[in-house]
Amino acid sequence: MARVNIKMPEEFLLKVFRLSDQTDVILPKVLEVGGEVVLDKVKGNLSKAIGRDTKYSSRSTGELLSSLGLSGAKQDRGGNFNVKVGFAEPRSDGESNAKIASIIEYGKHGQPAKPFLKPARTASRKACMNAMIAKLEEEISKI
Repeated sequence: MARVNIKMPEEFLLKVFRLSDQTDVILPKVLEVGGEVVLDKVKGNLSKAIGRDTKYSSRSTGELLSSLGLSGAKQDRGGNFNVKVGFAEPRSDGESNAKIASIIEYGKHGQPAKPFLKPARTASRKACMNAMIAKLEEEISKI
């Protein structure tokens, strides 16, 4: 039986070893860069959707748009890192930002839907992945 013995370059093995030690530091940075791309797209879509196609003049205070933000990268029970784009709570008038965003996204009786989240997710997917790949490559090159 034939036997093959392949030796990896020492430098490559050291990089892989250092990379495995740094994943908990690198992954949050990469995810936050991708989250920023999605957040920018969601903010743009939301600002276009607020006050558009309404019977009456808009009563927007700008509070919903200003409460939109990005969470820090956190690790869940499964060991996966996540970032979330969402709304800070509560509003000054006692309403829920999530409720108002849901009404804008899906509409209600007498108010047509003005989707801003789903189109942002679809439109920013490729740009988000490219930004995360670039950040990952930058972090790997530092090792």
